[in-house]
Amino acid sequence: MQNLSFRQLRAIVAVDRLGRINLAARALGLTAPAVTLQVQQAEEAAGIVLFERRLEGFRTTDAGRAFVAAAKDIDRRLMLLDDEILAIKGAGQGSLRLGAVSTAKYFVPRLIGGFAEVHPGISLRLTIGNRAAIIDALNDQEIDFALMGRPPRQADVKTALIGHHPLVIIAAPDHPLAGEAKIGKARLAGETFFVREQGSGTRMSFELFLGDIPGRRDTLDAEFGSNETIKQAVMAGMGLAFISAHTIALEVELGRLAVLDVVGMPVIRQWFVVGRADRLTSPAMAAFKAFAVTRGESFLPVLGGSPEP
Repeated sequence: MQNLSFRQLRAIVAVDRLGRINLAARALGLTAPAVTLQVQQAEEAAGIVLFERRLEGFRTTDAGRAFVAAAKDIDRRLMLLDDEILAIKGAGQGSLRLGAVSTAKYFVPRLIGGFAEVHPGISLRLTIGNRAAIIDALNDQEIDFALMGRPPRQADVKTALIGHHPLVIIAAPDHPLAGEAKIGKARLAGETFFVREQGSGTRMSFELFLGDIPGRRDTLDAEFGSNETIKQAVMAGMGLAFISAHTIALEVELGRLAVLDVVGMPVIRQWFVVGRADRLTSPAMAAFKAFAVTRGESFLPVLGGSPEP
C-alpha cells in the first residue's frame, strides 16, 4: 500500500463521514467520478473492499474503518508537524483545539482571552459539551485538551491542575432556609432539588454528598441539562440546587440567588487540563498548559465578583 496518496485517504474519510459519493465530492471540491476513482484505487492497493454499497449509501467495512483511523492519525500528525516547524522557525504560532464541559463555559472564554493576549499567533478552537461528549472527543483526538472538573478514570490521560472548583447549594433569596446558619443535611431531606443529567460531574458530587440523608430517596428531583435552566427554576422559588459556585457569581452579587450555609459545604473539587498520555505535545499545547497552570485560577469567577487576572 506504499502507493496510497493523501487524496485517496481524504476521499475515504469524506465518504465515510457523508455516506455518499456526491456529497463527499462536493465537500472535497472534486467531481463524483474523481472520488469514485480514488476509492477504487485505494481498494485495489489494499486488495480488500473498504465500503459496502447500499441503496441508502456507502458504509465502511472493518477494513474501511481501519483506513479512516489511519487517515485521521496521519492528519493529526501533519497538524503537529506544522506546529513543530513553526516553533523551530520561532514564529510563535500554531493551533489548539480545546474542549470544555458546559459548567466551564463560565470561565473558559476569559482564560482563552488571556492566553490569546500572550500568544496572539496561536489559533484557538473551542468546543463546549457535556462530560460524556468531551471525553469522547478527547478519546477520538478531536480535541487537544479537555477542561473539566473530574478527569476520566482511564489510565491513558495526563492532568494538570487549574484551580479549585467549589460546589454549593442555592435557593431563592426568600426561601425559608436562606439566611439560616449551619443547616444540617437532614434539613434538606424533604426539599425538591434541580439537578444536572446523569453522568455530569456536578450530578455525581450531588449524589455523593446528599445520597446518605435518611428519606432523601423519597423526594422528587427534576433533571435539567443546563445550569441556566436550573438557576431560573431556583430563582422562581421552585426548589433548591446543588451547583458550581462559578456559575452563579453574578446572580448572587445581584441578590437573585442565595447560597445556603449547609454544614460540610462548599464541596471543593478542582478544575483540570486533561490530555491524552499517548499524544505528542505540540509547542502550542505546551504553551497553553503552562499558562493554565500558572495563571488559570485568576480567571475563575468568585462569589461577590470576578477577580481580575
